[in-house]
Amino acid sequence: MTTLAASYRPLAGMFLMFIAGLSFVVMTALVKSLGSTMDPIQAAFIRFAFGLVFLLPALRLVLKTHLTRRQLTLFGVRGIVHALAVMLWFFSMTQIPLAEVTAMNYMTPVYVTLGAALFLGEKLAIRRIAAICVALIGVLIILRPGFREISPGHITMLGTALALGGSYLIAKVLVQDLRPSVVVAHMSIWVTIVLIPFAIAVWTPPSLRDLGVLFLVASFATMGHYFMTLALKAAPVAVTQPVTFLQLIWATLLGALVFHEAVDVWVVAGGTLILTAVSFIAWREAVLNRSSLTTPSIAPKL
Repeated sequence: MTTLAASYRPLAGMFLMFIAGLSFVVMTALVKSLGSTMDPIQAAFIRFAFGLVFLLPALRLVLKTHLTRRQLTLFGVRGIVHALAVMLWFFSMTQIPLAEVTAMNYMTPVYVTLGAALFLGEKLAIRRIAAICVALIGVLIILRPGFREISPGHITMLGTALALGGSYLIAKVLVQDLRPSVVVAHMSIWVTIVLIPFAIAVWTPPSLRDLGVLFLVASFATMGHYFMTLALKAAPVAVTQPVTFLQLIWATLLGALVFHEAVDVWVVAGGTLILTAVSFIAWREAVLNRSSLTTPSIAPKL
């Protein structure tokens, strides 16, 4: 009990999640700054190739870990699913505003909740179903079909969140037998491998500026994952989850001030509704202390 109390640091957890969210928003803005100077698939490959540099400290552990055929298969499937998510996300960044990308990415934990019920046998209680319905209403508010044009970027962003949810569920299965650092390292390695043929098909010589931007993207992505992990160690997801709402605020401000994107109150409203639903589910699971369940979080990231 003393150890648990010592590890429970809600203010520290909220601050660390704030830093993580800020890192992810900066990462997103850097990708947005590339504009159309590079094919999204090539940009995604270079970002993950640079990301492998940050995995070098875990390389010995990865090589020493014995993997079964089932685990190798799951890593391969996850690599394909996550690579698809990455390609769709990079494409979405060239099509729709920062705030819309951020708001629609909040749907990932909702897909995780549905997937855990369908494929992992977790119970889908009435409160979870109601929260999912609220989140779907949030998506409709953002897209407003019939009242605005739905661009290909909106469709691919929905696919991004769905694919990230699938990647997260496979990771949940893998971490039951493997260390999280090994699972993360393998994800980056497999995604890079899967992206190679797609990148070759669209390859053009990148400029030094683009390479520099993509190295920063990999750096901020790694930083975001690191601080997010520390945040989740310091406090439950029910405490840190609401802080992720700030990502939508930063993305909206950056989009308006840096990229001259119009502030859409409907996008903010829809994103708020989605995150509120996800936070409610996380809070309810914390109250019930059902730690065996896949508590939704904003954790699945690129």
